[in-house]
Amino acid sequence: MSAPLPQGWEDLLAKRVRLYRIMPSDLRRQLHGLMNLFLHEKRFVGCLGLEVTDEMRAIITAQACALLLNRDTGCYPGFQTIYIYPGSYIAREKRSEGLLEVIETDVRAGEAWRRGPVVLSWEDICEDAEAPGAGFNVVLHEFAHKLDEENDSHDGLPVLNEPGQYETWAKVMSEEFAALCARVDRGEPGVVDDYGAESPSEFFAVVTEAFFERSVELHRRHPALYEEFRKYYRVDPVHWQHGSLNATADKDALK
Repeated sequence: MSAPLPQGWEDLLAKRVRLYRIMPSDLRRQLHGLMNLFLHEKRFVGCLGLEVTDEMRAIITAQACALLLNRDTGCYPGFQTIYIYPGSYIAREKRSEGLLEVIETDVRAGEAWRRGPVVLSWEDICEDAEAPGAGFNVVLHEFAHKLDEENDSHDGLPVLNEPGQYETWAKVMSEEFAALCARVDRGEPGVVDDYGAESPSEFFAVVTEAFFERSVELHRRHPALYEEFRKYYRVDPVHWQHGSLNATADKDALK
C-alpha cells in the first residue's frame, strides 16, 4: 500500500484519467496503494489478439480503485480476471421458453459476471476518457456491479458502511428509481442515464457513473440521491473540481 506506482504511471494517469486529475493529493496517494493491491491480485487477459499494455492496466485499475477510496473493504474479492476486448463485442445468451431454447446476441461495451470476471471494451474505455463529464464510464459501471454483488445478489443494494443508512437508502433509491422510470417513459433527458431504468442493479451502476462523472449536476438535481452515494462511497467529488489541473474548465462547470 505504501509502494510507489511504476515510473511514468502518475503522469499517464494525470493525462488520461479525469478522476485522477481532479482528485485531491491525499486521495491520490491512497489510490496508488489500492492500485498496487489490485494489480497484485488481479490478472488482465486480452481477447481477439489484443496485447494488454501497462497503459491499459493503469487506466482500468485507477478507475476501478477510485470506488474503494476511504472504504474499509477488500479489493474486489471473489474474482480475479479482467478480459479486455479491442472494442465492443458480441455476447451470446441462452434462455428457455418452455421446451424451446433461444440464443440471443447483444453488442456490449462491458459486463460483470456474478462471482466471475469483468469484461471491458478498450475502445469504449478510451471514448469515455475523451468525453469527460458525459456521464458514461464503463469501468465504473462494471465495477459498481462487483460492489453490488458483495451481498451475494445483484439487486442494487450493496453492503452499506453504516447499518443506519439502510432505511434512508431504501427510501431514496426506490423513489428515485420510480422517478427515472417515469421520466424514461415520457422521453425526457436527465442526469442519470436511461439504462438505469432496466433494473435496480443497473440503476445503482449508472448512478455511480453520474456520481463520479457528473457530480455537480447530480448534486444539484438529485441532492438526496447524491447524499446517499456520498455516504456510501465516502468521497465528495463535487469538491474535487477545485483541485483539478484543468481548473478553469472545472470551475466553469460549478457556476
